[in-house]
Amino acid sequence: MARQEKFARHEQSEFDKVTISMNRVTKVVKGGKNTRQAALVCVGDKKGRVGLGMGKAAEAVDAINKAETAAKHNMFAVPMVGTTIPHEIIGKFGSGSVLLLPAEEGTGVIAGGPVRAVLEMAGIQDIRTKSLGSNNPINCAKATIAGLQSLRTAEQIAALRGKSVEEVASLTLVEKK
Repeated sequence: MARQEKFARHEQSEFDKVTISMNRVTKVVKGGKNTRQAALVCVGDKKGRVGLGMGKAAEAVDAINKAETAAKHNMFAVPMVGTTIPHEIIGKFGSGSVLLLPAEEGTGVIAGGPVRAVLEMAGIQDIRTKSLGSNNPINCAKATIAGLQSLRTAEQIAALRGKSVEEVASLTLVEKK
């Protein structure tokens, strides 16, 4: 009985996580070189919330845990229309840019590497993307996050302008609802 309780203590997190990249970083000091691990982790509930975090530690496992904690602190809600995003946008971070395009239902996630990982953790099922500029995983992932944070729904824009959704949105956006 006690043995079962001991193993049952592992908490099941409400979020899924994916490690996007692991880097070995080295610092040259007086006595030689200090080698550490840097991890980039994306955390999401696949229902519209996603976060990205980085962590550094002497061991890879510790770096991943630190990155996961940072990602949970950086979580935000992604505005979605059905299974896609409300409009096209370009997310920029450093020299990396990611073009995010809404897609019809059934298209799937057309993205590569770190961009795909972030979008899948966010729960976006239909989207087309193109990575422009840098192909560094950190820059691509952060550019994707920047693009997702810049998204606005027609309702949000209408509220900002003090108008109705019909006045703000084109007929095609209203019909897709």
